[in-house]
Amino acid sequence: MERFDPKIDEGLNTSQVKQRMVRGLNNKDETVPTKTIPKIIMNNIFTLFNLLNFLLALAIFAVGSYKNLLFMGIVICNTLISTIQEIRSKLVIDKLSIVTATKANVIRNGKIKSINNENIVLDDIILYKAGNQIVTDAVILSGEVAVNESFITGESELITYKKGDMLKSGSFVVVGNCKAKVEHVSLDNYTNVISKDAKYVKPINSILMNSLNKIIKIVSILIIPLGILLFINQYNLDKNLELAVINTVAALIGMIPEGLVLLTSTVLAVSVIRLARLNVLIQELYCIEMLARVDTICLDKTGTITDGKMEVINVIPLDDKYNIKEIMGNIVNNLEVDNATSEAISKYFDKYDNYQVIKKIPFSSVYKYSGIECAEGKFIIGAPEFLTNKKIKEVDDNQDNRTLLLCCEDKPIGVIVLKDTIRKNAKKTLNYLSKQGVDIKIISGDNVKTVSKIARDAGLSDIRSVDVSTLDEKSLEEALANNNIFARVTPIQKKQMVELLQKNKHFVAMTGDGVNDVLALKQADCSITIKNATDAARNVSQLVLLDDDFDSISDIVKEGRRTINNIERSATLFLAKTGYAFFLALIFILVDFNYPFQPIQLTLTNFFTIGVPSFILALEPNNNRIKGNFLINVFSKSLPTSLTIVSNIIIIALLSNLLSLSDVQISTLCVIMTGFTGFLLLFKICFPLNKLRLSLIIILILGFIGTLIGFRNFFALTILNYQMFILCVILVFISLFLFGVMSLLVNKLIKKYPKIFS
Repeated sequence: MERFDPKIDEGLNTSQVKQRMVRGLNNKDETVPTKTIPKIIMNNIFTLFNLLNFLLALAIFAVGSYKNLLFMGIVICNTLISTIQEIRSKLVIDKLSIVTATKANVIRNGKIKSINNENIVLDDIILYKAGNQIVTDAVILSGEVAVNESFITGESELITYKKGDMLKSGSFVVVGNCKAKVEHVSLDNYTNVISKDAKYVKPINSILMNSLNKIIKIVSILIIPLGILLFINQYNLDKNLELAVINTVAALIGMIPEGLVLLTSTVLAVSVIRLARLNVLIQELYCIEMLARVDTICLDKTGTITDGKMEVINVIPLDDKYNIKEIMGNIVNNLEVDNATSEAISKYFDKYDNYQVIKKIPFSSVYKYSGIECAEGKFIIGAPEFLTNKKIKEVDDNQDNRTLLLCCEDKPIGVIVLKDTIRKNAKKTLNYLSKQGVDIKIISGDNVKTVSKIARDAGLSDIRSVDVSTLDEKSLEEALANNNIFARVTPIQKKQMVELLQKNKHFVAMTGDGVNDVLALKQADCSITIKNATDAARNVSQLVLLDDDFDSISDIVKEGRRTINNIERSATLFLAKTGYAFFLALIFILVDFNYPFQPIQLTLTNFFTIGVPSFILALEPNNNRIKGNFLINVFSKSLPTSLTIVSNIIIIALLSNLLSLSDVQISTLCVIMTGFTGFLLLFKICFPLNKLRLSLIIILILGFIGTLIGFRNFFALTILNYQMFILCVILVFISLFLFGVMSLLVNKLIKKYPKIFS
């Protein structure tokens, strides 16, 4: 293969780039950021539960009971809704991903050009600086950089690379800048697939997903043997194949919580779309759940509480023999403008080019200084406490602002005072998070007094601050429990802080936009950054705020809580059905009694007590903080309902011979009491009632009663006679009593044996 050897300041020309593109020697992204539309359709149609429903529908069709196929209408509607919402969500994510796509600076035809990563070609000259993601393997032609390769190796120690060294894709630049020649593209890169390794993929730690998978696994294991045993029992009662099939199918469709899985994906997809309207890109779907569970948020001061912009407000000479403006002018002329501080300094000081620079010392958040070494001396500017042990009055007098110390060798020669600007809505955001019970930790590399003043100006009360540079890891854990302001924090310490909070069972969100935040963002349960963050910060974050404003954090937390709280409520409704269907299947395997439901009758009760309310409630606002274990929360409400329904059906079955009830009368009573108990559960999970919930319950009850009366023949039901009416009234009071007793018993069992239910 022909290789080009472009001049370092010229790069490839247009013709050479075209040749590379024609031959496919560009940095193609071999992965798809989201599932394709055909794959979404396939994944939603070809599910285990859809297959089971289809097989059950075939069995019903085979015996000619066509009206009992109505349950497939609900299955098809659920699948359609879920598919449409997921496709909408995919289109939104793809559109926003284009906006946030990482770009690279290359030299072509002698000019610096910003291009998308996939347009980088073999032998391109690419420019890297602090914060940039290394997107292709490249050999350094000039310059020196310190690189973090933790995405590749798992080690967070910085590695220095000089001219002739190979940079590996998937790492990122922490210190310095360089020009490098692209050595490999696409699948030839060190990390094999560039988008896989250039973007850190955090293992999904979703309680919701794990819980749903556990339920699906249990149901999948039990449903086939239970179905076979129940069919044998029902057939042996009177050798009626049609009735045995109908009864068995009714029991099994009750056990399948297919709507729950589809509803969950629909609600998450809707959340993605809602957050997109707030200019928030979701890079990992299940981070919405982590948002809802967050009880601690670590806010990087710069760019989060402040707007990331700074201005120099004072320059104080400490030694008259040094020309501060000239020294700073030469520093500004030789160092990259790569953060808010350097930008403010470069705006304030005019550039000078009269020193013979021997070495440039780029800024690092690790050692917190930068400078130049030249014939006139070694000039360093950085955090005062990192440069000298001496007490400097001018620094102490300005501790409420950011102060930088200028030194010649080890001698302090000047103090530069800068001012941060508080974000307009920072006070409102911090106030909201506090009211929601979220513990706020403000983290900064600045000194204690500066960070404390900014936190106070932003409206944070009860300031408890600590200088982290004075702490070891053991002391840091104690400080985390007792403080909310953390100063002089290094990138490694930020990560340690997140780890220690997680160790103490906290769900931690981290905000940040710089290369010094990457390790902590990577470690956090939920990581948030802005569109104009460094490549490395943006690529490890699960949420990207496209308007570059952290003020929308409160809206994001609200959306996360709405989503998970409402899925939990809907799961309670669905699993109540699965629970009573499971218990009934077990019972009717052992007794010589016809199963009391037909599939079409379960479709009726499910529609009014589960399907409609779960869909409407899933989209309702809900800002309550997530508490407890998902499955325990669900079972504590659904299991008493299941047991109450089963008890009602046992009572009806036992009384049927005594009262000479026909099969259709038994089914009618079972449908009525199942519906009544379902509405009891609905009332419980809707409490406290508001206008929407009260209206919903009233409409559903009226709809249920109207359908029972108006379509009784279609649903194989009958009008209540006097005897049945009296029995219904008695069963209503029994149900109210049983519902309370079962709730107490289940809660006691859960407290005593929590592992069984989680």
